[in-house]
Amino acid sequence: MADAAFEQLLNLEMEMATFTSDWLHCDQLSNYVAQMVSHDRRDPLRHSNLLSSALNELLEMSFRSEAQEGELACVFYRHEQVERIELSFPCRSQQHRFYAELVRGLKHRGKLANYVKVIADETAPLEQAILLGLAVNYDAEIELRASAAEALTFVVDLPLERLLT
Repeated sequence: MADAAFEQLLNLEMEMATFTSDWLHCDQLSNYVAQMVSHDRRDPLRHSNLLSSALNELLEMSFRSEAQEGELACVFYRHEQVERIELSFPCRSQQHRFYAELVRGLKHRGKLANYVKVIADETAPLEQAILLGLAVNYDAEIELRASAAEALTFVVDLPLERLLT
């Protein structure tokens, strides 16, 4: 979907050291942001719950990056029935390659079978389960963009309104 079609709804920025100082920040931020951008949806409560769950997964993934320097940035956009989350956070180049490989794997067929296999495997990377879960359970389209040096941006399009009908 063309970026120009999306309208920005919210921009949240936070120092990584502040964000990673408390695990509860993931849940608190995801709930707050989901409520802010869901107020005008057909079923605001269900929309907020779905969005909060998806965003919480992404925030937990960035929390686990263990970065203390730099900034967490989360920008929300909307185009018709699709919510877009652009989540940027500091990430070592090794992690960046790992995430790039995971996102490439989402483009292949058999996502559901792969997801079932990953969630049953206790040794599978949690990040893989998170990204596959978003792709399978939310029908999310996920891209990875390089941002500033030692940082990356996940672009996640969530067709939540279609899921609620």
